Amino acid sequence: MNFTRWSARLPGTQRRAARDDRSPVPAARAEYAQADTGSGPPDGDPGGPGTRSAAPALEDLSARDILGQLPALVALVHGPDHRVAYVNDAYTAAFGPRPCGVPAAEAMPELTELSLLPLMDQVLRSGTPRTVKSRKAGSGNSYTVTCTPVRRDKDKKHESGVLVYAADVTDHAEAAERLRTSESRHRETAVTLQRSLLPQELEQPDDLRIAATYQPGGTDAAVGGDWYDVITLGAGRTALVIGDVMGRGVRAAAVMGQLRTAVRAYARLDLPPHEVLQLLDGLAAEIDASQIATCAYAVHDPNEGLLVYSSAGHLPILVRDEDGTVHRAEDPTGPPLGTGSWIHTSGTIALPPGSTAVLYTDGLVERRSEDIDEGMAALERALSGAKGAPQVVCDRLMRSLNITAEHDDDVAVLVVQHPARTGPTAELFHNASLDLLGGIEAAPRARAFATGVLTSWRFPMELCELGVLAAGELVANSLQHGTPPMRLGLRRTDRRLIIEVTDGDDHLPRRRRAEPGDEAGRGISIVASIATSWGSRRTPGGGKAVWCEFSLPQ
Repeated sequence: MNFTRWSARLPGTQRRAARDDRSPVPAARAEYAQADTGSGPPDGDPGGPGTRSAAPALEDLSARDILGQLPALVALVHGPDHRVAYVNDAYTAAFGPRPCGVPAAEAMPELTELSLLPLMDQVLRSGTPRTVKSRKAGSGNSYTVTCTPVRRDKDKKHESGVLVYAADVTDHAEAAERLRTSESRHRETAVTLQRSLLPQELEQPDDLRIAATYQPGGTDAAVGGDWYDVITLGAGRTALVIGDVMGRGVRAAAVMGQLRTAVRAYARLDLPPHEVLQLLDGLAAEIDASQIATCAYAVHDPNEGLLVYSSAGHLPILVRDEDGTVHRAEDPTGPPLGTGSWIHTSGTIALPPGSTAVLYTDGLVERRSEDIDEGMAALERALSGAKGAPQVVCDRLMRSLNITAEHDDDVAVLVVQHPARTGPTAELFHNASLDLLGGIEAAPRARAFATGVLTSWRFPMELCELGVLAAGELVANSLQHGTPPMRLGLRRTDRRLIIEVTDGDDHLPRRRRAEPGDEAGRGISIVASIATSWGSRRTPGGGKAVWCEFSLPQ
């Protein structure tokens, strides 16, 4: 606050004296009037205004002397061919003496280096001053140049000219260049870190086709923390993740990397989407409470044809049906990660064969000049007409929403297709299931069922025997430790055989070492030793599913 302005209201203060005769203070105007007229106190009064020397009139000053002493470079040219009329000492020191009366194009090559001759022509024609900033000459120095028109004196029949005034800004230009270089290196570091933390190669599940695109913001925009991921969970299920850390630069990329690593770890627990986000919410607050991050986590189950998802402040997933209809997964959506006070919930959206799901960050649809709903509507229109492979759909969405290399925000897009298979390809995908009714007598029925199904799928004899053995062990384990309802499920894809047993008890089995005298406890160990992989998870109804996979020979 300027206290001088309010000094009249403060006791013991004096107002600042006015600086010119336009001062609103009458006393100041009177004082300067006395100085101009020579009136006032006697000359003997050393403190009076009569002792002040009168300022020289402008016409008494020599323009040549003033211009010659300026540290800036000054040159005066006249006529349409800009003949040299005058250069000051600073100009001569910088570029050497220049002969008068010679056109500037011949005598002043530095004007050509600075690209000033066309500008001087324009100033001479228009009569309007022009300024160019930080032009570099051949000597390496940078100059900010102002070209001012000099009007013709009609009485003396002088031609019009141009006054060239050049200030040396080399230090400023070099400092700006160093700053730009530093910012460029910082941005390159952030982009490199960001890209290195993203999946280098997307996992491709048996039942889905997936592609993703990431584009950092333009050179004027700092890199953000957008990320995506695809995680195979086993038993044909796949986790899809999209997220956005709202900060900028290396810090945002580092936080993104920690969140992505945590998501992959939590996904291995095979928890429902809302429980994964609940764990991630607490971790985000521990990493950096000042960072805001959004995330959407979805799980695809090929047996159900659904996406089960949960969202922490992220934009809704879009699903395009085979006929072009676009659906929006609206609810449930909670606050961004790190709040720690929200109970997340899961929702579902259908992903039938022939449909395409799109997960994306806000850079794709958000514009400063329009409401985000307009961007969402534009994305839905673009997705409605987008056909082809997932990467083709990615590229088309980016083009349709005008995402260029100079876009002002990071953009991440994840496209997931559930292809509709027909003909020979469809023969490689089959499902079969059996409800396990009764007591212990269900075990031989399950083995007989598995034998018939695997034989009909024309698997090699060795694989059929291993599959029947694994199915028998999983069923026996469920009959002994689980509760109804129980079911045996067999599924084949073009890459693997999946065997899964579900029951109504939510106690998850674990592999343990059986002692030589133990009569039980070897079932899971046998399955783990003969299968490619195995696992278990709790089901939404309160029970559990135990599964194993066998890779098929290619």
